[in-house]
Amino acid sequence: MQNIDAKMIEEIVRKIIMEKINISQDKFEKHIDPSGVIAVKTSTVKLEKFDTGKAEDKVFLKDVLTLKESPRLGCGVMEMKASTFDWTLKYDEVDVILEGTLEIVIDGRRVVGNKGDIIFIPKDSSIQFSASEYAKFIYIVFPANWSEQ
Repeated sequence: MQNIDAKMIEEIVRKIIMEKINISQDKFEKHIDPSGVIAVKTSTVKLEKFDTGKAEDKVFLKDVLTLKESPRLGCGVMEMKASTFDWTLKYDEVDVILEGTLEIVIDGRRVVGNKGDIIFIPKDSSIQFSASEYAKFIYIVFPANWSEQ
């Protein structure tokens, strides 16, 4: 017991209290019902810069579900501004376009999605994500730990 310090106890207590009153530690509005149903206000999600390997790319994203909340399906919000980058998916992905136009370039062909459209990208696809101007979309991935694949 001598190795337990006050800071560690405070962190544990804070985590338990936040879980009990369903307050997310994320920087956006998320309501977690005791049943496991989760509601996320996408307009409050604060996106973070995503490293595409090119400094000039303007790509931002944020996962909105933790692996604890959803161990099978991942979900998040992504935004692109005048950017194109190569990507190989080691997971299945569904993109629901909220704003703008998202293009998936595969083998020289373009699959175009506009506001309200859905794009499915199967596992092991080597593609380019592209937004000539702007795209904001929700991504749903399987498995949930997509970034570790």
